Amino acid sequence: MGAKRNFSDVNTPASFVQEGKNLKFGLKWNEHFGKQKRADFIKAQEIVDSECLRYMDKLTPMRTGMMIKSATLGTVIGSGEINYLAPYARRQYYNNAGGSPAHPQARGMWFENMKASYRDSILKAAGGAFRK
Repeated sequence: MGAKRNFSDVNTPASFVQEGKNLKFGLKWNEHFGKQKRADFIKAQEIVDSECLRYMDKLTPMRTGMMIKSATLGTVIGSGEINYLAPYARRQYYNNAGGSPAHPQARGMWFENMKASYRDSILKAAGGAFRK
């Protein structure tokens, strides 16, 4: 299982002052910029992970619902990884040719199908983490 991402590489840039003969200018960053943006990225990653799980639910083959539950249990929201605990999930993902009675839209490669269908919705939801 993946660990939650912390985006530790997002920092406040250095401020600077430039002086010329008759001119002095500079750029001073808000000292909380890095901390605020890091929190925004963490929130956006959590939104992307949870939205992916939510949209994949109806595209995932289902007999008893345990494979879908294994994704929920095996995924750390905010890690950027979707992990299935069910040992048969890999075979279903790469070899499933058709739907199931509970999920007629389901077929193999459901993550790729979900991205193609819901990409814009997920990006819009994640973008909301940056609007304040």
